[in-house]
Amino acid sequence: MLQRNSGNEDNPRILQAFNEKTPDWLSFFMFTYFTDRDGKFQLCALAESAFDPLARTTKFMLTEEAHHMFVGESGVSRTIQRTVDVMNQLKTDDVAKLRAAGVIDLPTIQRYINFHFSVTIDLFGADESSNAATFYSSGLKGRYEEGKRNDDHVLKGNTYKILAVEEGKLIEKEVPMLNALNEVLRDDYIVDSKGGIERWNRVIEKAGISFKLTAPHKAFHRNIGSLSGSKITPDGRVVTSEEWMAKVGEWLPTNEDRAYVGSLMGRVTEPGKFANWIAPPVMGINRQPVDFDYVRFS
Repeated sequence: MLQRNSGNEDNPRILQAFNEKTPDWLSFFMFTYFTDRDGKFQLCALAESAFDPLARTTKFMLTEEAHHMFVGESGVSRTIQRTVDVMNQLKTDDVAKLRAAGVIDLPTIQRYINFHFSVTIDLFGADESSNAATFYSSGLKGRYEEGKRNDDHVLKGNTYKILAVEEGKLIEKEVPMLNALNEVLRDDYIVDSKGGIERWNRVIEKAGISFKLTAPHKAFHRNIGSLSGSKITPDGRVVTSEEWMAKVGEWLPTNEDRAYVGSLMGRVTEPGKFANWIAPPVMGINRQPVDFDYVRFS
């Protein structure tokens, strides 16, 4: 495992989300909001372990993940705030004009959401897994907030709905819940992730802008499990490979998008000053002033 390196063509990380490049701050914020949230849910499942040393250890790591997610959510929120401020100043939603003004347009932010959300939910694994059943039944892992669930916590007679593609359509099918525990955790993650997206939407709504960010359908852009290889749109429609190729630039970040966002990434080192594409925070770290001089040289 130590020989594997993120993005290395010969020895990549096993989980693809950790091979994706993070070349700009928007990607970093999305990673810490979405992908570190996967860490939260995996740790919460381990926190239910019957092996007490493991369960106790996860509590400390969950505190760290909470900070990561805060960095991501607040970073995206500040990016959106700056964008809607400029939209109102210029009285336009024209992408070309907004890019000329040096901010990240909302459709591009939506494509970044689509990408990071979809590669992250693959981290939960296949929708049916005998390993997940074994880990649960042996007491190694539990479900998210296991103690709040009103079942027998054995699950041998329980079922759960997962997605599949049959005859060109997306369908639901019931499988034994023990084998679907990856999907159970994934669905809990999705509910939690949507909460932050709604908070971002409140920034847009408060600015009086008619635009709504959304989480894509959980079948969109999947590369693990029964949905791997299926071409499914952000709204959950199964399409042909030809239609996918014609529209994918509307759904996922393009090379042009990434190059533009990358072009905005310049150094700003003066206390109290911020890059043009992001709004200042409401307050500094530990409630310090925004222009607090955190680093001092004698």
